Amino acid sequence: MTTEKQSSSGTFKKFIIALVVIIVIALAATGIFYYLRLFGPNVTDKQQYLYIHTGATYNDVYDTIKTQGIVKDTTTFNWAAHNMKYVMRIKPGKYRLHEGMSNRKLIRMLQLGDQEPVTVNFHNIRLKEQFAGFMGRKLESDSLSIIRLLDSADYVKQYGFTTDNVYVIVMPDSYQMFWNTSPEKLFERLLKHYNNFWTVARKQQAEAIGLTPIKVSILASIVDAEALHDEEMPKIAGLYINRLHKNMALQADPTIIFAVHDFNIHRVLNKTIAEAASSPYSTYSHTGLPPGPIMMPSVNALKAVLNYDHNNYLYMCAKEDFSGNHNFAATEAEHKINARRWQQALNERNIKK
Repeated sequence: MTTEKQSSSGTFKKFIIALVVIIVIALAATGIFYYLRLFGPNVTDKQQYLYIHTGATYNDVYDTIKTQGIVKDTTTFNWAAHNMKYVMRIKPGKYRLHEGMSNRKLIRMLQLGDQEPVTVNFHNIRLKEQFAGFMGRKLESDSLSIIRLLDSADYVKQYGFTTDNVYVIVMPDSYQMFWNTSPEKLFERLLKHYNNFWTVARKQQAEAIGLTPIKVSILASIVDAEALHDEEMPKIAGLYINRLHKNMALQADPTIIFAVHDFNIHRVLNKTIAEAASSPYSTYSHTGLPPGPIMMPSVNALKAVLNYDHNNYLYMCAKEDFSGNHNFAATEAEHKINARRWQQALNERNIKK
């Protein structure tokens, strides 16, 4: 009897041990299963970024991930997204992907909205329409929504601008912003940079010349368009300031080119000046500055106006050596001599337009 009890007890112990082993193995397998679903590598190398548009739902995100092959196993991603409650926490943006990222790391990045900023560099963009197109290729907002904002008289008026002169806030530099930056946030970002440039000291410089910051920018755009070499900018600025103070028409050829919107012109002829006569941007038929900038002025051009060369020049003409420099003159008689040299050089090269 005792032997039978011992045998039965031993069998039971073996059963218990076997059961415990099975449970441990099952728990370990379950743990590994869930670990791999959350922490195992899943992101592929097929895409560098994941773009999530404003207003996107989880289904939109999931469809993008699925169709673009962003993860190897969409089922485990979907499971992890629901278990981490990501489906109700969608944040738009441009997200940097790394091959081998786990579902947990990817979803955590998306939940936090931890997107990579877009670095935007721009300079010498002539028209605000071109600027809107440029930014529309860099950001989620399209060019139409950006230009609509810049052309909204009511919107820009609250910041002290008109639709003609609002482009002065776009100052060339390197900017960092998020891909899903709205047109309004873009405007605020540009305006902040513009206001940072216009320190109290610079505003005082502008006032001493008899100009507002906006008018300095407009004049700087003309100076920038005229100057091929930055070192000539202060001299050119001084010439135009002399004309402004004498209430003389600026007679700046770049404003004529802007007025007719023909940027292939190399030689401004009388017929082109006549064609542009009715435009407020014609500085031949109107005294003072045009209503807005004719291009995005560089910071060097702005500084050249604020620190202009105090000279007695009233005229200038491109040098006949095609160096990009100018001959300056204080009198019309001297200017006519310089102009004849330039015209002769153009004729010799058969440059008619």
